[in-house]
Amino acid sequence: MTRIDEVLMDQKVTYTLEMDGKLFIIENVPARVNVETGEQFFSPKTVDRLQQIVWNQQQPTRTVTLPVYEYTN
Repeated sequence: MTRIDEVLMDQKVTYTLEMDGKLFIIENVPARVNVETGEQFFSPKTVDRLQQIVWNQQQPTRTVTLPVYEYTN
């Protein structure tokens, strides 16, 4: 539920998803972002497109290598 005084701004964000042990990074995704909390909201059309990109495993724009750390006490 959206509060009346909540301020949302249109922004391009980076969306990350882990699926089947693989990390997917999708850049420049249109979103409405809560300026106070940073929470991101995506239109149904954008969600459908994100799913198509990941499920169809389109050719990526680029590939990155990143370190993985395990949290331990």
